[in-house]
Amino acid sequence: MGIRYYRPYTPGTRERVVSDFAEVTRSEPERSLTVSIHRAKGRNNRGVITCRHRGGGHKRLYRIIDFYRNKHNIPAKVVSIEYDPNRNARISLLHYQDGEKRYILYPQGLTVGTTVVAGPDAPFEVGNALPLGNMPLGTVVHNVELVPGKGGQIVRAAGTGAQVVAKEGNFVTLRLPSTEVRMVRRECYATIGQVGNADVRNTSFGKAGRKRWKGRRPEVRGSVMNPVDHPHGGGEGRAPIGRPGPVTPWGKPALGMKTRKKKKLSNALIVRRRRRTSKRGRGGRES
Repeated sequence: MGIRYYRPYTPGTRERVVSDFAEVTRSEPERSLTVSIHRAKGRNNRGVITCRHRGGGHKRLYRIIDFYRNKHNIPAKVVSIEYDPNRNARISLLHYQDGEKRYILYPQGLTVGTTVVAGPDAPFEVGNALPLGNMPLGTVVHNVELVPGKGGQIVRAAGTGAQVVAKEGNFVTLRLPSTEVRMVRRECYATIGQVGNADVRNTSFGKAGRKRWKGRRPEVRGSVMNPVDHPHGGGEGRAPIGRPGPVTPWGKPALGMKTRKKKKLSNALIVRRRRRTSKRGRGGRES
């Protein structure tokens, strides 16, 4: 895994930084594990835009990923490591001894030809899936279940990993990539290792067109709109927003306003909240 820099021989390559795809061993997906999915492009069932700045993009085939790891005690051989256009992580193709094929998220350090297995008695090796209660303290895991049997829901992005920090009763305490510390039931499964392609955070599109290839349409700052289009709009020249704080196009507080429900049931499982980040990226947007 690594990244590739370009010389500025065109305007689009001046800032371009891309993955080198060195770990990818196969270019075509397993046909039996792909399906065509309708892309809503930000529209609802009436065709009305409900999520702005989405549309276009290259056509994709969805790869069916095994987030459940519910084939217990059946060894599987890693056949290939592939690119997935639907996520920033890589995926690995497994061939099980009973003939079934499945995709899983590619953990860093997994190599072609390695044998992985899922189950409560699986060895502590990268790529194996076990219940959290069976893992030693300090283990780095990904694809963590929140409800037993529901499949992994968190820690699935490229370069992420959660650490087992404590065990008490029916719960295991994890330190998540967001620095949040929360409890998860010990019966929940997780996969050992950190998700691969960690260098994706160092990449750069280089030009607006690559954003369009990903299905993202342009964003326009509210301060350059007219008053009829955005609460920040209007005024002569570069005018301030004219409010106590920034708001969304619909007038609700933005950039720092907490949106989590105060009575959410999972609040009781959170030991320590994540650190709030107030850094802002280019264009004044929160990063």
